[in-house]
Amino acid sequence: MLEGAVQPEDLAKACRAAGFPAAAMVDRGNMFAAMDYSAACKSEGVQPIMAALLPIERPAGEDGRRMVMGLPMVDWLPVLAQDMAGYANLVQLVSAAHLEAEASEGPLLPLSRLEGATGGLIALSGGAEGWLTRLAADGQPIEEAADRLQALFPERFYIEISRSGEEVEARAEPALLALAAARQLPLVATNPVRFLKADGHAAHDALLCIADSSYVDAQERRHSNPEHWLKPADAMRALFADIPEAIDNTVAVARRCAVMAPSRAPILPRLPGEGSEEERLAASATSGLQVRLDLLGMADRAAHQKQLDFELGVIGSMGFAGYFLIVAEFIGWAKAEGIPVGPGRGSGAGSVVAWALGITDLDPLAHGLLFERFLNPDRVSMPDFDIDFCETRRDEVIRHVQTVYGREQVAQIITFGKMKARAVLKDVGRVLQMPYGQTDRLAKLIPNHPTDPWTLSRALGLARDKKGDLLPGVPEVIAERKRDPKVARLIEIALQLEGLPRHASTHAAGVVIGDRPLAELVPMYRDPRSDIPVTQFEMKAVEKAGLVKFDFLGLKTLSVLARAAELLHDSGRQVDWIALPTDDVATYRLIAEGDTVGVFQFESEGMRRALSQVRPDCFADIIALGALYRPGPMSNIPSYALRKAGREAVELLHPMMEPILKETNGIIVYQEQVMQIARELAGYSLGEADLLRRAMGKKIQAEMVAQKARFVEGAGANSIDETTATAIFELVLAFANYGFNKSHAAAYALLSYQTAWAKTHHRAEFYAASMAFDIDSSERLAVFVEDGRRAGTSVLP
Repeated sequence: MLEGAVQPEDLAKACRAAGFPAAAMVDRGNMFAAMDYSAACKSEGVQPIMAALLPIERPAGEDGRRMVMGLPMVDWLPVLAQDMAGYANLVQLVSAAHLEAEASEGPLLPLSRLEGATGGLIALSGGAEGWLTRLAADGQPIEEAADRLQALFPERFYIEISRSGEEVEARAEPALLALAAARQLPLVATNPVRFLKADGHAAHDALLCIADSSYVDAQERRHSNPEHWLKPADAMRALFADIPEAIDNTVAVARRCAVMAPSRAPILPRLPGEGSEEERLAASATSGLQVRLDLLGMADRAAHQKQLDFELGVIGSMGFAGYFLIVAEFIGWAKAEGIPVGPGRGSGAGSVVAWALGITDLDPLAHGLLFERFLNPDRVSMPDFDIDFCETRRDEVIRHVQTVYGREQVAQIITFGKMKARAVLKDVGRVLQMPYGQTDRLAKLIPNHPTDPWTLSRALGLARDKKGDLLPGVPEVIAERKRDPKVARLIEIALQLEGLPRHASTHAAGVVIGDRPLAELVPMYRDPRSDIPVTQFEMKAVEKAGLVKFDFLGLKTLSVLARAAELLHDSGRQVDWIALPTDDVATYRLIAEGDTVGVFQFESEGMRRALSQVRPDCFADIIALGALYRPGPMSNIPSYALRKAGREAVELLHPMMEPILKETNGIIVYQEQVMQIARELAGYSLGEADLLRRAMGKKIQAEMVAQKARFVEGAGANSIDETTATAIFELVLAFANYGFNKSHAAAYALLSYQTAWAKTHHRAEFYAASMAFDIDSSERLAVFVEDGRRAGTSVLP
C-alpha cells in the first residue's frame, strides 16, 4: 500500500484494452486484492495470474545473520501459481511471512521455509530487488544462489530481465544473461508497473511522498521511476528486440498458470458433541423454549411451539443448524462467565429458535417480529447474527472461541482505510507544500455526509447518474480549479490517487471460524496491535472464499449496565436487566420529559425534542422512535405524535391494514409491516413478501412492474379493487426505502428502556457507571453535575 497506484479493477480493464490475454498482479508480501483481481479479470475476459513478491531473508554467510540497519536483509522473490496446489502453497507462504516472523521485522521468510512448499509455483529471479540481480550488480558470484533457487523450483525457475532504467538492472544484466545461457534457463522480460499510464508518474511520485512523509520538492527522498507503467506490447517488443525469447516466454509463463482465487460455499466447523447438528439444535431449542415460557408463566404455548417447529425445519433444510449451535455456544459461555451480552441486534431478534437458545432476549411473537426477515426460506443465504458484548470483555469471548476451535482456525477480518476525497486533498496538499488552510478549506467544500460521501469527480461535476447525465458539482471547487494553477495541479494528482488503500487495520467486529487452519483457505496477516491473526481478505472477499463471518461487537451501554449492577450489588440491591417489566410508569415519565442524557439512543438534543413531542407511554412507542429518528422517516414524527394524541385522524386505504399499522398510528415504519401488508392483503407468503421488500429497495423497473401485477392480482382475491390495490402498492413502495428493521429496533429499544429505568430509579449509580466508561464527555458530566445540584445532593459518588 502507498507504493502501487493501481486498482485491481483498473488493471483488468487496462489489460483488456491493451489486448493482453493475461496479467500477474504481484504485490509486495501480500495477496490483499487477489479475490477482487480474480473477479475483475473474469469480468473483463483477462486471465488473472495469482502471484506475490515473497520477502526472502538472505542466507547468512560466515558472519552470521545478514542485517541492514538492524533488520534482516530482504530480497524479493516473485512467485506465480500454476494450479490449485500452487495457489494453496502461495497462500501458505504469504501467511507464514506474516505470522511466523518477529513482529518487529515485518513480513519475512527464511529461504529454508520454502523447502517442500513450492509445488505448483513458478519463480522468477526478481528484478532490481531480486537476490540474483543484487548479487550480480555488486559483482558477487551468483552460482550458489542460482543453485538454491533452481533446487526449490525445478523446471519452474526463470531468469527475469527488467529494463526500466534502474542502475542495478543494467549492472546485473550481463551476468544474468550469461547464467541463463550456461544453464539453459529460460529468460522472461518484465516491467514493474506502479501506475497504469505514462502520465501517472507525477501522481505516483506524490504517493511515495505521502508514504514516506516527505515533500515532492525534496531531493533526498525516494523517487518514482517514470518507466514503471503498463507499457504496450510493441514498446516491450522494441525494448527487448535483442532477446525476443524473453518476450515470448511471458506467454509461456501465462500458459502454465491456470488458477484463480477460488470462491467456495460456506465452510463451518463442527461443534464437538454427540448426534447430528439438526438433532442437537432441536433438543436445545425445545428445552430452551420451555424454560423461557416457564419464566413468563405462559400457559398457552401452541403458537410458540408451532413457530419453533417451522423455524427448525427451515434451518435444517438450509443446512444452518451448525451455525446456530456455534453462536449459542459462545453466547452461553459469555453469559455463564458474567460477560454482559446484548438482547439482540439486527434481524436475528425475529427468530424464536434464537430466543429459545439464549442468543436473543426478546420474545419475537410478543412484538410481532418475523423470522423470514432474518432467514428467508425462498432465498437461501447465510444467516448473520450480530452480537453485542460488553466493550471491555469482548476479547475474552474471541479467545474462548480460539480455545474451542483452535487458534489457527479463528481470526479477525482486515479492513482497509481508503484515500477518500477530503483526505486525499489534504495528503496531496501537504506533499506539495501548499498552505494547510487552503487545502483544508478546499477539502471542507466536498460534501461528506456519512450516507452519501461525494467523490472528487462528483464535486467537480464529472460524475454521471444512472441515466448518464452529468451530476451538478460544487461550484466553488470548480471555480477554484479554473482560477488557481496550483489548485488545478493538486486536484489532478488527487483524482488519480483517490480510492487507493492507505492503511490496513482490523474490522471492528468481524470474526471468522474455519473447519481447518485458515491459512489453508485464505492468506493471513498480523495486525501489530493484536495477537489475534487477521485475514488478508476484507469482509466481502473472505465470505466469497468460504469463510463465515460472526460479528462480535463491543457496546459501551452493556458495560455501563454491568457497572451499575455492581454498584447496586455493593449496597445490597439486586437487579436483573432482562427480567425488568417494560411497563414502569416512572420510567416512561422520564422518557416523555426528554430527561434522557445518558440513555441509550435517546441522548441527542433532536431525539430529546422528539421524545417530548411524542411522549411515549409504552414499549411500542420506544421501538417506533428508534426506527423513525433517522433521515427520511424523521419527517413522520410530528404526524405520529399528533395521531397518538388524537389530534390527527388515522386514515387507511383499506380496513385490512388497521391491525398491521395500529401500533404505529397508521404510519408504515417497519420493513416487517411491508411484509405483513403483502401477506394479509395480497396473499404473499412471508418469504415472498421479503423478496418483495428487497425488490422495492432496489427499485428495478422490470421487477417492480411484475411485482405490482402480482400484488394487484393477489389483492383482488381478497376483494380489493384494482384502484385501491394499486394505491396500496404505491404507498408501500414509497415507504419501503424508509422502513426500518423492527427486530433491530425492538432489541435496541430494550436497551434504551433498561438505561432509562436505571436513571429513573438509581440515578447516582447510573451516573457513576456512565462516567466510568465515558470520562471524556464534558457535556454529559456537566448535565450530571447540574442534575445533582438541582436535586440538592451529589449524584456522582
